[in-house]
Amino acid sequence: MKRKILFLLGAFLLISTSIFAQTKVGGVVVDDNNEPLPFANVSFKGTSKGTITDENGKFYLESPETHTELMVTSMGYGNKEVFLDKAVNYDMTIVLNDVQELKEVVLYTGKTSKKNNPAIDILRKIWERRRKNGLKMFKQYEYDKYEKVEFDMNSIDSAFMKSKLFRGMEFIFDHVDTSSVTGKTYLPIFINEALSNVYGDNTRNRKKEIVRANKNSGFSNNQQIIAFIKDLYADYDIYDNYLKFFDKDFVSPLSRTGINVYNYVLADSTYIDKKWCYNIVFYPRRKGELTFKGNFWVNDTTFAIKQIAMAASKSANINWVKDIYIEQEFEVLNDSVFLLKRDHMMSDFALNKKEKSKGVYGKRTTLFRDYVFDKKKPDDFYAAEVNYYDDEIHRRSDEYWEENRFESLNNDERGVYKMLDTLKTVPKFKRLYSLVATLGSGYYQMGNFDYGPIFSTFGYNDVEGIRLRTGGRTYFGQNDPWRLEGYTAYGFKDNQFKYGVSGKWMVNKRNRFIISGGTRRDIEQIGVSLTASNDVLGRSFASSSLFSSGNNNKLTSINFSTVGFEIEPVKNLTFRSNINYRTLKSASDAFSLDYYIDPWDHSKGTEGFVKQYELGLQVDYTPKRRTIGYGVERSDVDLNYTRVYLNFSQGVKGVFDSDFDYQKLQFYCRQPVLVGGFGRLFTTLEAGKIFGEVPLGLMGVVPGNQSWFIIENTYNLMNYYEFVADEYVSLHFEHNFNGRLFSRIPGLRDLNLREIIGIKGVYGTVSDDNIRLNASNIQYRAPEDVYWEYHAGVGNIFKVFRLDFAWRGSYLNLPDANKFAIKGSFGFYF
Repeated sequence: MKRKILFLLGAFLLISTSIFAQTKVGGVVVDDNNEPLPFANVSFKGTSKGTITDENGKFYLESPETHTELMVTSMGYGNKEVFLDKAVNYDMTIVLNDVQELKEVVLYTGKTSKKNNPAIDILRKIWERRRKNGLKMFKQYEYDKYEKVEFDMNSIDSAFMKSKLFRGMEFIFDHVDTSSVTGKTYLPIFINEALSNVYGDNTRNRKKEIVRANKNSGFSNNQQIIAFIKDLYADYDIYDNYLKFFDKDFVSPLSRTGINVYNYVLADSTYIDKKWCYNIVFYPRRKGELTFKGNFWVNDTTFAIKQIAMAASKSANINWVKDIYIEQEFEVLNDSVFLLKRDHMMSDFALNKKEKSKGVYGKRTTLFRDYVFDKKKPDDFYAAEVNYYDDEIHRRSDEYWEENRFESLNNDERGVYKMLDTLKTVPKFKRLYSLVATLGSGYYQMGNFDYGPIFSTFGYNDVEGIRLRTGGRTYFGQNDPWRLEGYTAYGFKDNQFKYGVSGKWMVNKRNRFIISGGTRRDIEQIGVSLTASNDVLGRSFASSSLFSSGNNNKLTSINFSTVGFEIEPVKNLTFRSNINYRTLKSASDAFSLDYYIDPWDHSKGTEGFVKQYELGLQVDYTPKRRTIGYGVERSDVDLNYTRVYLNFSQGVKGVFDSDFDYQKLQFYCRQPVLVGGFGRLFTTLEAGKIFGEVPLGLMGVVPGNQSWFIIENTYNLMNYYEFVADEYVSLHFEHNFNGRLFSRIPGLRDLNLREIIGIKGVYGTVSDDNIRLNASNIQYRAPEDVYWEYHAGVGNIFKVFRLDFAWRGSYLNLPDANKFAIKGSFGFYF
């Protein structure tokens, strides 16, 4: 009996060892002089499982299987086999001998040749075949997709766990694990799962994804975090020339321009899933560029990628991201078709790129299966839903998920749901979460009321002096069908209260039919935008600028009321109509909005109080715009989309004692263009014309900028009211190179600065009728000879600051003309 027990116990231990066996290795690869060897290839012998050392020669490799030998290779050095005497081997130091000591090994140099290089010959075959591989081989395709996104705090150590910050929340550290990519400890803090069906038509360039189920825990109701996650993990195709991550264009190792930025080495060849494959190692030719290091396995006949693993180079000019790791696996269908089976991406977010710095892992794992091809769908199938939201998608049962997940969750992933649900009941965590949410949104939530925006509490201008503002909005959730918002403010110099209130109600969720209305009485700097806005509570930055050049006393007292209707019949195409009534008068004795009651007979006097009734119609087209939320208000994921906006306004004289008849037509177009590998170009075109006679308060004012900060769509060297026009065309160009030029200059490349250049100009005229009508103290001057200016800037200073240097190109001899200015801005960008 005892023998049977011992036999069963031994068998159990043997089985347990084989099931839970895991090999972990980490350390550094150096040369004979103890100098680190970057981009060395480290793999488990006899397998395709491997990694590449980073710029400091460090590596980490993990496998669920047991391995006893490690193979290490590097150009210019001999291959080395390392025996692993135990399952876990950290802090290894592997020395590679110089190849000159080994006669049988071919000598390589640091930079590989573009000629007579078998790796590049294979790469050219990949280029030839890339449109004949994968989904692009078929007219139509369908597949099922499972996506899992997880965020984890990393580099968890004993000192971190004993921090006072986590007092009362120590139970969360029961879920600490070790990363299979970096070997660092981590703690899951957020998880999101989604199941969906994907359909595509290559002949019509259409694609549609239908989400069947979604489940998350953690910060699931915070719009800023949701927007961040949605923007973080955009889809990409490894065969494309450029891969977009964190709004940056990384050069793909399979790009046709890859040979200019990568070194390629044919390192190995073997069978993978009964297919003979070549292994090619790649790494950057220069530091500071948006490139990767890694390796891929490619089939010898179809030249389709079988596996690829790559990590962003440490010196890449990207903020807040220490590491990016990508791994893709492809399965073979019908002996020649290679289809994506698994995609894994991991990012290490941190304040700096130091090895021991703590941060947050962002991990996305996507699995694909059940491919179907050449099954055509009707044209209307791909039409995007305007505002479709199915709450049932987010209410799937645990049994549903257990049955439909493509792969089971591990213990840590299963535990994170329960752990985070418990964490939300801890008062200290609630306070921390509230602080983060307030800083992110600008509003402090109190039940179903949001106080804010907190960043608008304090202001200053020459008329109001110090200005204090308080306000808030209703907030039941990100998908609220209605919302009320209001504020009041007080100026300590003019001793006046101001106020504003607005309401919105989404009557029809499907086509986003919204009724809105509001009223505002305030003091504002008008003429800071060529294209009018009907945002009833909106107030320009120039109205409360704490830091500005020159005087800021050309302010207007506004009483504005509006009722509006809008509808979105087609995704990202919105029609709006509104009825507005406003009164305008000067808020300062130093500024006048006067006009002649009779332009041909000045003896009838002047009037400085404008009353105007106006009807408006707008069309707003924003293709490829991505939003968060399905309620009456939505948040943009980013601003990198085209916008075409058309606004028509009809002033009606006599209604509510309105003063003027006129028509205004305004056009606005903003187009961001990714210039592959060379950053992003922003082009903004505005044009408009006023038909009829209008006073200064209703005139088109070319927007100046007297603040010390960069304000979009304004002219840096122009004062307020320096130019006016009732007919105008304005064109702005700005290109951000994202550090592409500085990365090639020694001494600058390590600073990760980014270069910006731009030029902007405006042409306009003022009719004789409007000149005769004007009785204000502003002499009308139109930019008939084209006003233009140009600027050059340096961004990413200390990761958050941008400094622009601007020069005026025309109208240099005007009194008080600003010929040169330095302006800055703060922002958090990747």
